[in-house]
Amino acid sequence: MKKPNKFFSSFFKKNLLFLIVVGILIILEAFLFLLYGGGVSNIASYFKKSNPNVTGILLFYGNNCLHCVNVDNFIKNNKVEDKVKFTKLEVFNNVKNSNILADKAQICGINPQQIGVPFLWDGKNCIIGDVDVIKFFQQKITKKP
Repeated sequence: MKKPNKFFSSFFKKNLLFLIVVGILIILEAFLFLLYGGGVSNIASYFKKSNPNVTGILLFYGNNCLHCVNVDNFIKNNKVEDKVKFTKLEVFNNVKNSNILADKAQICGINPQQIGVPFLWDGKNCIIGDVDVIKFFQQKITKKP
């Protein structure tokens, strides 16, 4: 019977915990890559704080959101973008924008499970739903200077 090499035996005994942790991390990264399509880097971007440079009136919307289409049609038909300065942020496909939305909702005390779009932040208040967002813009465009 052949004796195991003392160097390798000693190395594995001393570094067994390290090797197990590295193995688990490799498996976890592979799992996250398959699950989230970008691995840890994609997940890390989800937890990053939102961009503090986004200020003013913010209109959050989602692609293929029917209520968002109602607001967009109102904006186009009434040339709201020519009369009111605001920033549109898509949240269904943009993690950073959805984080900004969550930050604004939190300021208003809105439960994250109750956040929907269209969602408007005017700098102080949260306005949710196509009817109320359209009312907001109607007031802005009909307001006398």
